[in-house]
Amino acid sequence: MRLAVAASPEVAIPTLKALLASSHELVSVISQPDRPAGRGKILTPTPVSEWALAHQLPLLRPDSKEEIAAAVEGVDCVVTIGYGVLLPESILSIPRHGFLNLHFSLLPRWRGAAPVQRSIEAGDAVTGVTVFQLDAGMDTGPIYTMHRFALDNDITSDELFIELGELGVGAVMETLEKIERGEKPQPQTSTGATRALKLSREEGRIDWNLTAEQVSAKIRAFTSNPGAWTNFRGSPIKIAAPVITSEKIAPGVIVLKDKRILIGTSTNALEIGFITSVGKSQSFAAAWANGARLQPGDHCE
Repeated sequence: MRLAVAASPEVAIPTLKALLASSHELVSVISQPDRPAGRGKILTPTPVSEWALAHQLPLLRPDSKEEIAAAVEGVDCVVTIGYGVLLPESILSIPRHGFLNLHFSLLPRWRGAAPVQRSIEAGDAVTGVTVFQLDAGMDTGPIYTMHRFALDNDITSDELFIELGELGVGAVMETLEKIERGEKPQPQTSTGATRALKLSREEGRIDWNLTAEQVSAKIRAFTSNPGAWTNFRGSPIKIAAPVITSEKIAPGVIVLKDKRILIGTSTNALEIGFITSVGKSQSFAAAWANGARLQPGDHCE
């Protein structure tokens, strides 16, 4: 088939590599226009744009619905992965086989922008990937393929993106085979549907009065972007790499014990692996503690 891929994030690159090496014809790569990024607000291409340019592939960065419509003329199918644009039916119907989407959850659970992070935050035991036919709704289209992935209790969203990006390759290739055989997708139910709303920085603030399991899930879900944080001596610090211990410490109290940084929750204390102060690079928590000179009664809030 003649394919186009509409994608922006790095997690799409494993699928792009597989399609480029397959018997399908990768006609073009479509990505978001360059956007200002960083403190200097320098125009920066998406990771997918950078990859396409490095591989000298036809790259389109449409800036309007009309330009998107023109970009998908003449292709059999468009595979979208985190493209970030909600498309109308008038565009979805242009390719012969429409648009497919690789979504990083087991739909209908976690429809929306942040399924990877929300699955970890909720303490899900299993997640996965879904390839479905795009329609005008928010991740509501009929489903071709689902692959499951069991979640470890220490996985971060950064790590899960990598795992699901690789898992998605097989799901996309399997779906393209189904389409070539003439198979139709199955209607998606709304039973059990949940929303995976976009993460905000404020939402990453840690409530130390929750259980150790809940706090750990929050930290891991928000690692590394936008980050889980707490206030220490009036300034925010980012927290990463939590490990649940058997220690009992009052919620929010932070102590250095046997060269380990521990912070209390409503149940067991967490050992913290990394801490980042404002304007600083990420540090091992014990090294951060040497500079902070912890005092009895210090706490996070």
